[in-house]
Amino acid sequence: MFTCDYKKLCLAFNCFHEVKAGNMPEDGDYVLLELKDGRHTAGCWYGSEEEGTVSGYFNRGTFDSVDVKEVSKWQPLYYDLSGSLQKENIKRIILGSDEDDPYIVEIGGFKSFKDGDFPKREQYCLLIFKDGTLHAGRWDELGENNGMFIYASALASHSMEKVWAWTPLSSDEVFEREEAKERERLAEEELNKNPTADPEKFKYGTDINVYYEKALEKLRKEYPWATVNQMKKQLQPYVIVPRHGKYIFGQDNGTFMGQPVVKEWTGGSTADEFTDFLCEYTRENVKSYDPQVKFTYGTDIKTYFDMAYEKVKKDYSWLNKKIADKYCKYAIIEVDGELEYARKFRDDKEFHIYECATADSILHNMEYEFQEAALRENPVEAEYAVPFGSVDISGWGLEKYTIYKLKTGDYKVYVQAGDRTTGGSREFFITPDCFKAKTYSEFLDRYLEIVPGGSFGLCKKDLLPNKALKKFFGY
Repeated sequence: MFTCDYKKLCLAFNCFHEVKAGNMPEDGDYVLLELKDGRHTAGCWYGSEEEGTVSGYFNRGTFDSVDVKEVSKWQPLYYDLSGSLQKENIKRIILGSDEDDPYIVEIGGFKSFKDGDFPKREQYCLLIFKDGTLHAGRWDELGENNGMFIYASALASHSMEKVWAWTPLSSDEVFEREEAKERERLAEEELNKNPTADPEKFKYGTDINVYYEKALEKLRKEYPWATVNQMKKQLQPYVIVPRHGKYIFGQDNGTFMGQPVVKEWTGGSTADEFTDFLCEYTRENVKSYDPQVKFTYGTDIKTYFDMAYEKVKKDYSWLNKKIADKYCKYAIIEVDGELEYARKFRDDKEFHIYECATADSILHNMEYEFQEAALRENPVEAEYAVPFGSVDISGWGLEKYTIYKLKTGDYKVYVQAGDRTTGGSREFFITPDCFKAKTYSEFLDRYLEIVPGGSFGLCKKDLLPNKALKKFFGY
């Protein structure tokens, strides 16, 4: 690495160009800027020259640019300082002409990440890379002692790992807004050190769980199985926090840019009104935990497995329990004191909660998974691509309509459709009941209940004349 002391280093820029027609950088060049008010920043030039005038802007990042009208001078940044930085005693590097120039801008005060120094949020900085080149960018803090320098649109950034030393350029409106927010945050912290509580609104104290418990007492009159955990699950919980020096009830909306986001409750002015609100807010959640509905068939997952398996087995005759269990495993587990349905796919190492409010909904899902598993385990032995012309399906064009004969002698259908920008596909199993039809015409009536022509493009009038398809189906 370089041997000079970056803390004592000063860069002297003395090759500034006036902003005028015929004297601008190439489009896409990133340059140092001196603004008309004397501040210094940098940006990537995008502009044009017409009739001796200059228009355009210097891009500094996403939604961050400086209009050329604000700029008085610019100087290139495409310097390689690596040779000079190898000199141990060097303290000043001239960037431009070695000759004396009455107009020089000196920039120093360099710092390094290795010393634990980091820019402030949104601070625009001049950078010396570890390869000796100069760059600039706005510090985007990604967490404690972590971040990157945004320098162009679409969040293009310089990694902090590339930077040898950095120093802030002049303050600007973006950074000043961030500084103002920081001052507001610190002032709010000071106000909230000793918050007060409205005696009517917080007559039960400032522990939010007390209010949930009081709401629970009311809910249990209607839903005896109710618990506080049920009230809070899948909903953004309410909290009691200080704001502007006073306690408030608020909805916890997580965090934004590292700061908590709490939406204040304004639906009343008393503790009992808030408790009534909690009852209504959580009612549907609690209702969905009715054990007679959620676990109609008990809490042994084997019961549900067997019910779903037996139903699917009627049509998918080759299905066995090993196949059914292969791709997706189900369980009923306890989470925070509540029983929940859970499932684990093939590559999962643990079960994940599967939100189902009713026993019939979990059965329906298991049946679908068993059907998919059965089809995966039944190889295709023959296929027939049904010919068709231009077929419109509610604005989508039919792209593929293929019948597959499976190893067991069963059939499935694959339909694909799309428009100019997107597409979709569906697969259907043709149940054995269809093949109990004595005639091909009667078979198609049953078949089209599974793959309806109005939804998937081909109707009976399209399929009935197709002798090859009739033969493929065994008629």
